Amino acid sequence: MRPYDGSVRYLDYAATTPVLDEVVDAMLPYLRGGFGNPSSVYAVGREAKKGLEESREQLAEAIGATPGEIVFTAGGTEADNLALKGAAFRARSMRSNGNHVITTAVEHHAVLHSAEWLERHGFRVTFLPVNAEGVVDLEALAAALGPETVLVSIMLANNEVGTIEPVAEAAALTHERSRALIHTDAVQALGKLVVDVEALGVDLASFAAHKIGGPKGTGALYVRRKTPIEAILHGGGQERDLRSGTPNVAGIVGMAEAARIASAEVAEESARLSALRDRLQDRIEATIPAVKLNGAGADRVPGTVNLCIEGVEGESLLLMLDARGIAASSGSACTSGSLEPSHVLMAMGVPPELAHGSLRLSLGRGSTGEDVDAVLEVLPAIVQRLRSIAPGPVPVTR
Repeated sequence: MRPYDGSVRYLDYAATTPVLDEVVDAMLPYLRGGFGNPSSVYAVGREAKKGLEESREQLAEAIGATPGEIVFTAGGTEADNLALKGAAFRARSMRSNGNHVITTAVEHHAVLHSAEWLERHGFRVTFLPVNAEGVVDLEALAAALGPETVLVSIMLANNEVGTIEPVAEAAALTHERSRALIHTDAVQALGKLVVDVEALGVDLASFAAHKIGGPKGTGALYVRRKTPIEAILHGGGQERDLRSGTPNVAGIVGMAEAARIASAEVAEESARLSALRDRLQDRIEATIPAVKLNGAGADRVPGTVNLCIEGVEGESLLLMLDARGIAASSGSACTSGSLEPSHVLMAMGVPPELAHGSLRLSLGRGSTGEDVDAVLEVLPAIVQRLRSIAPGPVPVTR
C-alpha cells in the first residue's frame, strides 16, 4: 500500500485524521526496544511502565485532569461503553431506586446503543430532544431529572453537524437537582475546543486518539476522583481495575503526544479552520441553489460544514466527489454505509427526503485553502448533474 501523498483532497477529518509525524516518532521506541509489558518488574517492563505513566500525565494536563483520573481504553467507543454501563450498574447496585439514565437524541451510536442496551437490562432511558440547530433542550433535562436518575450523558461536540452542546450548564443543573453523574462524549471536541474537564464540571469524559492525529485503537476515559464506576472488562486488573488487559503502550504514548500538540495549537488552529469553514460554506450557498446548512445558527466546532442539498442523493454525491479526488462523508463515518437518514438530522427536524442528501465536509490540521477551492470547483457541477438525472421533477428553491 502506498503512503498517503496528499493527492486526495481529504475533507473528512471528523471521521479520522492522518497520524502526525511527531506521533509516529514518539511511538516507535515502544514498538521496538521498549516493547515490554508494563506490568512486568524487570527493566524492559519498567521502561514501558514509565512511558505509560508519563503519557497519563501528559493527557491529564491536556484536558485539565489529574493523572489518577485517566483510564486508557481501546478507543472512544469503549470509553463511552465503560462510562454508561459502568456508572449505571454501579449506581443501581448502590441505590435501590437508581435505574434512570438520560441522554440526547443526537449522540454518537456508541452512547445511543449503550443506552438502548441498558434499557434491555432494566433501566429506564430518556432521550432528550434538540432544537433545529441540534442544541439540547436544558428545560427538558430539568424536567427529566428525578430521584431515580443515576447518569446523564450529553456529548460536547456533535460528530455530524459540529454543534457544541451546553455541557457545563447541563452538569451544573444535573448536580444541583439530582445525585446523578454526568458524562460527556468529548471525542469530537479535543483539539477543536479548549477542553477542561474540571471547568465543565463533568464526572466522566470520553476521548479517542485518532481524531487528533493519534493512532486508531486507543482512547481514554476521564473518571473524576471518587466517582463510583463498575468495570465492564475483567481480567488482570490493569488501569486501577477499571480496564483489564495489557495496555497498548505505543498507542497510548501516541495519543498523549497528539493531545499535547492539539492542546498547544487549539487557539491558532480554531481561528484558521473557522475562516476556511466560513469561506467554504459561504461559497457553496452562493453557487448552489436549495442548500440547507445544518447547525449553522449554533456554536460549532471550527472545521465542520454539514449541509443538505435538495434533489440530490448523498451516496451518489460522495461517489462523484471521490471520482474527482475529494474524500467527504454524508454524516457519521460509523454509519456511512447505512441507507437510513441521519438520526441527528431527523432529531433536528430535517425531512427524511432532504436528510438523504446530506454532505459533511470536515477540515483539520492538514487542510488548506487549495482543498476548499478544489471542492468549490467541482461541487456545483456535480450537483447540477445529479439533479438533471434525478427521476421525476426536482423542486429546487432558494
